[in-house]
Amino acid sequence: MIKFGIIGTNWITKQFIEAAQSIGWRLTSVYSRKIATAQQFAGQFGTTVNTYTDLPAFFDQGDFSVVYIASPNNLHFSQSQQALQAGKNVIVEKPSCSNPTEMKAIVKLLRQNPSLYYFEAARHFHEPLFKKVAQQIRKFAIIQGANLTYMKYSSRYDEFLAGAEPNVFSLDFSGGALQDLGVYLVYNAISWFGYPHQAIYYPQKLRNGIDGSGTAILTYPEFKVVLNLGKTANSYLPSEIYGLKETLLLDNPAELNKLTLMDELHQSQQIAAALPENPMLAEVRDFNEILLAPDKLSSKQQMEDWLAVAVQVNQLLAQLRHSAGITFPADEIAEV
Repeated sequence: MIKFGIIGTNWITKQFIEAAQSIGWRLTSVYSRKIATAQQFAGQFGTTVNTYTDLPAFFDQGDFSVVYIASPNNLHFSQSQQALQAGKNVIVEKPSCSNPTEMKAIVKLLRQNPSLYYFEAARHFHEPLFKKVAQQIRKFAIIQGANLTYMKYSSRYDEFLAGAEPNVFSLDFSGGALQDLGVYLVYNAISWFGYPHQAIYYPQKLRNGIDGSGTAILTYPEFKVVLNLGKTANSYLPSEIYGLKETLLLDNPAELNKLTLMDELHQSQQIAAALPENPMLAEVRDFNEILLAPDKLSSKQQMEDWLAVAVQVNQLLAQLRHSAGITFPADEIAEV
């Protein structure tokens, strides 16, 4: 049985805990800056859970081997770093780091601690339909490009419009549409088409310079991939990947509920559909399989393969941000 602790007491953490508990993991420790928040959150899960407001004590005294980190983006790196230094395996929400300098520091720590595991929690990357998209693309005689769209109105945007600055719409917290919903699309592009030769981001910036939405154009030798993303409006457009005479339609490239192939005769064929379940269950199952694998050599190689993708995603996110003149305070700290 895997015992785990969590940092972050929001809805996505609750979803992760429910997925983890469904396969037998045991929540033992909760960290929050406020003890009342930690205790209230821990009380939802029906077991004896220790609560902490001191992060070093959480890592030193907590009875767990794995920590799930779902704090604001700008804290992911430092908290992952502390966890690895304390001998804990890490599952950290995307984006795992604010920039490539932080990512390089994490990779260095992993090389110094080869027994530890580190996973970026990009949930759709582990969905069976994610792999089916790649399989279908390989069947195309040629690829002529793709339009991938993920635009979802943020529950925090009303606060921003009212004059507040929630974490997800803050440069200080390494927020913005690209760093949130855009991560899914960047994972898609790199996993399905490889790293682009050129990448430019055209954001719609809000009053504080953060990107509320935007369009990224990724250039490959023979085609382009367009990423449409945003947190200030809803889009209901399907995403499309173009072969020669056929087109693969994705109802949502991040949630991956259904794949449909349109052939040259304009006939549709449903390739696959997802079963309704906790959307974080697929990734938790994958992490569980790796962490409990009897063959440590193969499990480490799987982690390294996933890490290599995460490193490329981090690099492309930074490249896109810099093309648009979006700089985080975390970038300046990393350069010191």
